[in-house]
Amino acid sequence: MQDHLISPVDRPWREERLRLAVQGRAVPGIAWLPETSCAGLVLACHGGSGHKESTAVLAIRDRLLPEGYAVAAIDGPVHGERRADGSRDPGAAKADFRAAWREGFARDGMTADWRAFLDALLAWPALTGRPVGYIGVSMGTAYGLPYLAADGRVRAAVLGLWGTSYPASEHLAPAARQLRIPVWFTQQWDDEVFDREGTAGLFDALGSADKRLVAYPGPHLELSGERLDDAAAFLVSRLRAAC
Repeated sequence: MQDHLISPVDRPWREERLRLAVQGRAVPGIAWLPETSCAGLVLACHGGSGHKESTAVLAIRDRLLPEGYAVAAIDGPVHGERRADGSRDPGAAKADFRAAWREGFARDGMTADWRAFLDALLAWPALTGRPVGYIGVSMGTAYGLPYLAADGRVRAAVLGLWGTSYPASEHLAPAARQLRIPVWFTQQWDDEVFDREGTAGLFDALGSADKRLVAYPGPHLELSGERLDDAAAFLVSRLRAAC
């Protein structure tokens, strides 16, 4: 497991670990809840080279917990505790994810996993009745769009860093057209993995009336710094309005 610089007694949150059985597979998850009452819950999906406690997910946690929002994450289909060798090597995870994606692996499974995970979380008294958001770019968008189209409990989302021109992505635009929730969608202007046309095409497919396409300079990379601040501000504003 990844070491944390903050000791358990000094953490300004409560950490809970889950391991669900969904359609015969184990789904490892984690949730962080503020010590005070929760304003809402944000599901955070890591990228193709990460896992549920990767730096990108912890950055989301650290940004949203002070706002009063619980943050929860699961490992992707070939990531973290789901890896047969138990490895969290980013290069190996990325290669395995790209191969799995092109083969259509977990296309429906991740939707079922997220739904079951949210079922379990919303049964907790601290989260019952609270608005739910979703934040996931790159792989988080690839698996997130079908999930969001299938689960009407999510009230706002942060997506991006994926496009219609990427292999095995033909099902994403139809899923995007079903969305009606507010969406903040980001792209990297110099992304070496996803071209501008495909990214714009996926954004254009979103059926949401309240949607934003936000571009930043630089190559493909997960949310951090100003980019994460902008995304979190949008998500929090929409979740507060949903209360």
